[in-house]
Amino acid sequence: MLKWEYALLVRRRQAATNDLGWEVVFVWYGPDGSMVDVTPYGDTALAHLNRAGDQGWELVAMSEDPSLPGNHELHRYHLKRPKPADPPPRQRIRGGRRTISG
Repeated sequence: MLKWEYALLVRRRQAATNDLGWEVVFVWYGPDGSMVDVTPYGDTALAHLNRAGDQGWELVAMSEDPSLPGNHELHRYHLKRPKPADPPPRQRIRGGRRTISG
């Protein structure tokens, strides 16, 4: 049976740390629970989605949070890909005694 794993790419517009206006930040939430700032990999959502597509991820939904105040933006890109198959269980070789008769 095919199993899926899911990830989330979040795009935020927030006040810049250097007080020069606004900056866009991208954060990747992986299927293993990791959270990684991937902003250095590109400056547009398309750059990040294309990179994820190269890794086998498929965009399945996009949502926006309009409830944030001011100029903040929050976009969520929901992705999935087939989960790698579990390796088959190792077979045990049962040791038996063999008698060689000559």
